[in-house]
Amino acid sequence: MADGESPDFDEWVRLRGAALLRFAYLMTRDHSRAEEAVQDALVSAYSRWARIQRVGDPEAYLRRSVINADIARWRKFFRRETPVGEATTFDTATADHAGPHAEQDAVWTLCAALPTKQRAAVVLRYYEGLPDSEIAEILDCTPGTVRSQIHRALASLRTTLSTTEEVTQ
Repeated sequence: MADGESPDFDEWVRLRGAALLRFAYLMTRDHSRAEEAVQDALVSAYSRWARIQRVGDPEAYLRRSVINADIARWRKFFRRETPVGEATTFDTATADHAGPHAEQDAVWTLCAALPTKQRAAVVLRYYEGLPDSEIAEILDCTPGTVRSQIHRALASLRTTLSTTEEVTQ
């Protein structure tokens, strides 16, 4: 590949595919769902690759596609799901004595309960370290909306944590 030349689809996937899969895993917390979301996003982007590169940042486009693919799969699943009864809860504080791993699992469990856009904003900000403007581009919204999504997500996590602490005391 010459200087200034954009990578073709296969080269881009070879260079950035692992990062895209890592992002998908952080969004879904499930390897299978992450792989399916990335595959759906890449299949969708393949036929439009030249246009995607001309228009802008392919990484932002594909991250957004991964989010959309996971949301679409989630919606299809829940349209077919029939509730069968009370769900049992798993208390990580008493069931797992592995210390830091239990805390990390508890945090990811709390994050998994966040709405998809809030979870995406939190992952992009605190795990990927992206500024509001880049997150806004990926999520196709304004930087103010990004800040609002992160604020709501953190407020929700604080409320859930304080409620959980009150119950366990």
